[in-house]
Amino acid sequence: MTEKISVTDIFGMNVFNDTTMVERLPKKVYAALKKTIEKGEDLDPAIADVVANAMKDWAIERGATHFTHWFQPMTGVTAEKHDSFINPTSGGKILMEFSGKELIKGEPDASSFPSGGLRATFEARGYTAWDCTSPAFLREDAAGVTLCIPTAFCSYTGEALDKKTPLLRSMEAISKQATRIVHLFGHNDVTSVTTSVGPEQEYFLIDKAKYLQRDDIIFTGRTLFGAMPPKGQEMDDHYFGSIKERVAAFMRELNIELWKLGVTAKTQHNEVAPAQHELAPIYATANIATDHNQLIMESMRKIANRHGLACLLHEKPFAGVNGSGKHDNWSIVTNTGKNLLEPGKTPHENIQFLLFLAAVLKAVDEHADLLRLSAANPGNDHRLGANEAPPAIISVFLGEQLEDVLTQLIETGAATSCKQGGKLNIGVHTLPELKKDATDRNRTSPFAFTGNKFEFRMVASSMSIAGANTVLNTIVADVLKDMADELEKADNFDLAVHDLIKKTITDHQRIVFNGNGYSDEWVKEAERRGLPNIKSMVDAIPSIITEKAITLFEKHHVYSSAELHSRAEIQFEIYSKAINIEAKTMINMASKKFIPAVIKYTTNLAASINAIKAALPTANTTVQEKLLETTSDLLVKAESALYKLKEVDDIAGTKAEGEEQARYFKDVVVPAMAELREPIDTLELIVDKELWPVPTYGDLLFEV
Repeated sequence: MTEKISVTDIFGMNVFNDTTMVERLPKKVYAALKKTIEKGEDLDPAIADVVANAMKDWAIERGATHFTHWFQPMTGVTAEKHDSFINPTSGGKILMEFSGKELIKGEPDASSFPSGGLRATFEARGYTAWDCTSPAFLREDAAGVTLCIPTAFCSYTGEALDKKTPLLRSMEAISKQATRIVHLFGHNDVTSVTTSVGPEQEYFLIDKAKYLQRDDIIFTGRTLFGAMPPKGQEMDDHYFGSIKERVAAFMRELNIELWKLGVTAKTQHNEVAPAQHELAPIYATANIATDHNQLIMESMRKIANRHGLACLLHEKPFAGVNGSGKHDNWSIVTNTGKNLLEPGKTPHENIQFLLFLAAVLKAVDEHADLLRLSAANPGNDHRLGANEAPPAIISVFLGEQLEDVLTQLIETGAATSCKQGGKLNIGVHTLPELKKDATDRNRTSPFAFTGNKFEFRMVASSMSIAGANTVLNTIVADVLKDMADELEKADNFDLAVHDLIKKTITDHQRIVFNGNGYSDEWVKEAERRGLPNIKSMVDAIPSIITEKAITLFEKHHVYSSAELHSRAEIQFEIYSKAINIEAKTMINMASKKFIPAVIKYTTNLAASINAIKAALPTANTTVQEKLLETTSDLLVKAESALYKLKEVDDIAGTKAEGEEQARYFKDVVVPAMAELREPIDTLELIVDKELWPVPTYGDLLFEV
């Protein structure tokens, strides 16, 4: 019998949220803190001690013994150092204390995290700074209860060493520029604007015991070898299918843990590939959504382990079936609750919406390379453009209704109508008549308008969403700034805004594409339009250190030139290290597992042939001999490819670190890895299953 859970009772119970603050903070302290959170005013250090004491008391009442500054370095995962609340007193006693200073600032070692040259090994000091806009929370696990304080992470010299700081800077940038625009439309009650984000998280679940038998999944997060089973996803029977009980039990516990943390986990279902699933939350401001997504990924891994499962967040854990992405749903919302990307019933008459729409189109068109990089990691190179995810070409899907409005504006200078959805009659009298949307959806578009938001579908499943949203916020802020500069000087605002919308969409209509993003025809058409087709992470990285990019990010105080160059260096290093680990894992598995298993198989087969001939000299052993010959040929091919991979991987280590080494890994080592995989995967289909040294795709994908 499943224990009954009241979601309303447990939701947010482990969060130092607004309700808890109202109960525990003096009114003046609460009001001062809310001004900082909602209006971006400077944090008053005088209130920190009061907040810290209230936070400590609340945490201790819930069983907490330690606190940690929870931050997001450029590793892509979170980091933390735990300190207890205890403070010794005379007589061998202790007090449980937590000061404002401890709340506001921590000092982790900055030299051991990726810094891209911002910190030398001997320059160790770094700081974590309390992000009061994201609520503190309690984490319950084997370590007990820990108070986690979301923080930013910076160097001794002030550079951002994390993913959160640039995100917060970009949120301030778009708030400033979007507020200028809405004031021009007479909405002077708006004091700030935020970006609202809802990331859909895809993931795989496999049996933990089988996971532990696959060195490639353990070390790299994906299978480096593996032949497709007789059945994959071609029947489409897993998508939205009935959820298996073992998986459902995992999902139930995951939901409960996330609800306690205030994460609005809303949707869960089976995805397209076997063993693949998805979780989607309700929208939150960009920085809180980022924190929540990190908590979702951490919770998935932790809770899967409790159920004898392993959660895989790699973008392409299995060749031949769909990989996993993280659809980043992004919109712009005023502090008064107005969604600036809401078209309304008559979008052709909604001038403010059309201006923001035009701004997004221009931003995406002018900075497609930066958006592509924001979704780049080594795993996503296997996914993008593989007839399962968006292509590597950035384009925008608007749908029939908005495309019609834009066409009218471009061709006639005025939009006088828009297509309406109408009613959908299914043809069965007992079924209700449905209200039909004004446009269809396009699942092949990397950047699609979906009602009142844009869905950036390229983001990799294992990545932090901070990078993508930092870029989105900044590039749109930049366009809004230029628009505000122009419109604030206009003598006739109505005429100026009309002309600006028409000019912007005319100049950037090439970015709009409503067709099949998977087709070869689109690749050719995109090239004709001049749209970039950046196929790999290594090719995308240089975009962040162009003069154009540096000017953009420095103008809005999101990144300095030094911070951008550091991130380029880190990205090249991440790619090289990831491929190097994969190559070395393949060498190890081929040398110690697959080739010995094949030798044993061929030895047994040869012995079988000899035994048959000895027992019956006239027996026909043609089948066995052909099988032995085929297997032996593949074994020779595998050994040759193995030695080649060893050689090129060794050479890669001699290349200059940075772009040169990363390009060598991409151009030489990755193809050598594919050469080794091909004969091994073929041999898997020949060698007795009892002799094959690792669980197969069939074992991993269908036996949960």
